[in-house]
Amino acid sequence: MTSTPKPAQPISPAAYGALAGALKSIFLYKRDLERFIRLWATDHPSLLAHMDFSGYKWATADEFVDRLMANERQYRDLSLRMMAEVSQLTSFPALKRHESAESLIAEAREAVDHLRGLVDRQRVAYEQQSQFDDELLTYRAVVEAQHGFEAKLAALKERFLELERMDNRQKAGRLFEPFLNDVFRLFDMEPRLSYSLDYEQIDGSLTFDTDDYIVEAKWWQESIQPHHLYSFNEKVRRKGKNSLGIFISVNGFTSGAREAYRESTPFLTMEGLDFFYVLDGRLTLDELLRRKKRHANETGSCYFPATMFPGE
Repeated sequence: MTSTPKPAQPISPAAYGALAGALKSIFLYKRDLERFIRLWATDHPSLLAHMDFSGYKWATADEFVDRLMANERQYRDLSLRMMAEVSQLTSFPALKRHESAESLIAEAREAVDHLRGLVDRQRVAYEQQSQFDDELLTYRAVVEAQHGFEAKLAALKERFLELERMDNRQKAGRLFEPFLNDVFRLFDMEPRLSYSLDYEQIDGSLTFDTDDYIVEAKWWQESIQPHHLYSFNEKVRRKGKNSLGIFISVNGFTSGAREAYRESTPFLTMEGLDFFYVLDGRLTLDELLRRKKRHANETGSCYFPATMFPGE
C-alpha cells in the first residue's frame, strides 16, 4: 500500500470528489461497493453508523465520502490511505465479468487517473506546505458537475430525443439497446446486454427489488400486436413460474395486445412516455416499475402507463 505522510493542511475538496467518482466507476454493483467500504471502515464502526446501503450506488459512494469529509480530523489518515490505494489501481476484475467490460474499464481507468493526479498534487502541496488556493470549489459542486445523477439523467434524455429524431430507424433501433443498458445502470439494476440461448434470443435482463427480469425492447413504427406478447409470454414462462419480464415498446401496444394480458400476466409493459417521465425527472425508474408491478399483482394487467398514475 502506498504510504502517505500525515498532512498539516486540509485535504482538497476536489480529491474527495475524485475519490467518490472513482468508487462509482470501479464498482459496477452496489453490493461490491458495500463490501469495499465495510472492509476499509473495519476499525471505524462509527463511520458507518446508520448508513443506508440500500439506495443507488452513486448515493452510497457520495454519502460515505461526505462522512469522511465532514469529519476530516477523525478520518484524515483513512481518507488519504484510501485515496492513495484507489489511485494506484490498474486492473478491475469486477468489471471484466460484464458484457460492456471494455467501456466500463475505460471509464474506471479515467476516474482513477483523475484521482491519481489530485493525490499527487496533494502530496506535493503537503511537502511544500502550500495552500490549496486553486481548489476552493465545494465538494458538492465538483461531484454534481462531474458525476452528478441529474446531469447523467439529462444526458440520457437528450440521447432519447436524438433517437426519436433519427431518420434511419434501423440505426435508431440498434442504438436503443445500449441506451436502455445505460438507463438501467444509472438506477443500479445490474443490466445485461442481449444474449442468445439455444432456442431463443433475449434482448437483455436486469435485477430490481431482488427479482430478475428478462427484457425485450422494440422501437418500431407500429404498436405491438397480441402475437408479439404471446411469444414473449412463452419466453418468460419457460424460465420458471417465478420468472418476470418487461416488454418495452416505445410506440406502445394495440388495444388487442393490452386486452390479451388484462387479467393474468407474468410481465410488465413500458412505452415511450414511461421513459420520458423517468428521464424528465418526474419519477424514478424504481417508482415506475414498483407501481407497475403492484398494479399487475392487484389486477393481473400487464398495462399501466405512467400517464394513468394517480396525480400524473
